[in-house]
Amino acid sequence: MSTSSKRSAGPNKDHYVIIMAGGRGERFWPVSREATPKQLITLLGKRSFLQQAVDRVLPLVPRENILIITNAVQAAAVRKQLPKLPAENVVAEPIGRDTCAAITLGAAIVGARSTTATMAVLPADHVIPDEAKFQQVLADSLDLASRGQVIVTIGIKPTGPETGYGYIRHDPAALPPPAGVKRYRTTFHKAEQFVEKPVLEKAIEYVNSGSYRWNAGMFVWSFVTVTNALEKHQPDMNAACQRWFAAAGKGPKALTRILAKEYPEIRKVSVDYALMEKAQNVVLADGAFSWDDLGAWPALARHVKQDADGNAAVGELVQVDAARNVVYDARTKNRTPITLVGVKDSIIVLADDSTLVATKAEAQKIKELVKKLAADKKLAKLV
Repeated sequence: MSTSSKRSAGPNKDHYVIIMAGGRGERFWPVSREATPKQLITLLGKRSFLQQAVDRVLPLVPRENILIITNAVQAAAVRKQLPKLPAENVVAEPIGRDTCAAITLGAAIVGARSTTATMAVLPADHVIPDEAKFQQVLADSLDLASRGQVIVTIGIKPTGPETGYGYIRHDPAALPPPAGVKRYRTTFHKAEQFVEKPVLEKAIEYVNSGSYRWNAGMFVWSFVTVTNALEKHQPDMNAACQRWFAAAGKGPKALTRILAKEYPEIRKVSVDYALMEKAQNVVLADGAFSWDDLGAWPALARHVKQDADGNAAVGELVQVDAARNVVYDARTKNRTPITLVGVKDSIIVLADDSTLVATKAEAQKIKELVKKLAADKKLAKLV
């Protein structure tokens, strides 16, 4: 058996996974709501996105080493979906302060349990059909991050010029493994630049160059590495990390008290801007597995069988001259056939208490619709 096979043979007690599960998932309204956002709903298969995210990492880390960072509104639903996870492993942010604060909080809790720990930070709402390939990349990334002062980010090879994702430019040359370590199955590169969501022309250029990967928001580092990075690039956040580390060592109640006091005053900043764009020790792991962020309703068509006219339907659809629509029936009672005539390139979603009809081209404006509903006292209950 090769060294890389041994690395992924079973859970490592000093490896942790932090799953970020505090998003609202407004683009999947009316199925996704504030209390049950995208990561907590079941769109594909029989398990929610969050449950699938936990299932994927269980072969690599002990269940008690999986932390869920969510918010107060969703915490009870998260615990209900993950009953085998220790209750204290579901941590509620008092208020959303973007990804750097959430990651800092996760690192403080992990560090309080083990200062020699290595941790992966993963989103809760991604679609990853190739679980075995993902697990190999994650196992190799955890091993590499545990051996030195490197920040590992998992980049996905673009399948097209997507303008909805950030990109990472990397050195084309593969990095050698650390001294004394056999070659990993995963290819690693030096990360050179993080790029914001590009216009189409730039996205085409990035894809054709072969030197860019999609930024999937997956990071792997040791506790020492991430706290050193915070100390260098975000001293205020590092000071908060030290206080939360001390509080976490005293137990969940002590941590909850200090977070209630301090968290609202923490600067709101993404981890990409706070750390990744500034650090010089970032390594990109080539994510050679199928992946989808499933950012809005039109993306569902990539995972649902389509009829001859390109309609992707979950539910009973009867159509005449309708094409390229996404149809989703989320009703739990009184379900009836959905009938379309001449409708094209649209989204039709039915819930028990509301119905959404939108063009696919305007899918991003569903967030504006949700804000409008929230501002109306009579309709706010729908959010």
